Amino acid sequence: MPKKRQIKKHSVKAQLQVMELAKAGSSLHLEIYAAREKIGTLVLGSGSLFWYGRSRHKRKRIAWSRFAEMMDRLAYPKGKGQRAKR
Repeated sequence: MPKKRQIKKHSVKAQLQVMELAKAGSSLHLEIYAAREKIGTLVLGSGSLFWYGRSRHKRKRIAWSRFAEMMDRLAYPKGKGQRAKR
């Protein structure tokens, strides 16, 4: 029996302003879509990242260390099979 083709739900369009992200003012812009509707834009720079939700004009700045903490909490929640630190 042939496999069913899954419909792609998410897509990302990328735009790179400068080839070297270490330079000031350079960044990578990622436009994120779900079901062909834009859900936000993520702008990655060398010092931090910025999130623009859906069609908002105001951005939310997140430092890389803060982003790492947020991802760790999402990916590795406490109390789910982890032992307490001694």
